[in-house]
Amino acid sequence: MKKSFFTVSALAGLLAVATSFSSRDVVDIPMKSSLEVHHNESKTQTFKIRYGLLSKSGTKLLSGTYDLGGFVAKNMTTGELYFSEGYQSLPQYSEEIPAGEYAFSGIQGQGGWVGYGTVIATVSEANVDAEGYITVYIPIMWEE
Repeated sequence: MKKSFFTVSALAGLLAVATSFSSRDVVDIPMKSSLEVHHNESKTQTFKIRYGLLSKSGTKLLSGTYDLGGFVAKNMTTGELYFSEGYQSLPQYSEEIPAGEYAFSGIQGQGGWVGYGTVIATVSEANVDAEGYITVYIPIMWEE
């Protein structure tokens, strides 16, 4: 009798504990679809920059070799620097530049024969041309 009373009590206690929790209480975490998670964790959109020069006479130059050490884009908000790929010849490119406002400059070449200016421009989808680039022309300020 003692054994059956204990067994019944244990079963009743176990049943009470088991029914006091529902699976909803235990797993009350909203589940997201894989599409939702992917959308929320998407990468920042980046852009391809194509660099050219603007001659002193106002001609846009996208080819040729110059006393040029490359180009640099400085994000005006974060201060991050992005350097072009290439050296001396045009055009040069920077890949994966995040949207934002930038100061674009030419880097003086080894000979020091040409000085380059700075252009402030916004990198955004609105400035992408038909070829898929944002083309920035850096002015030649002086040349010897």
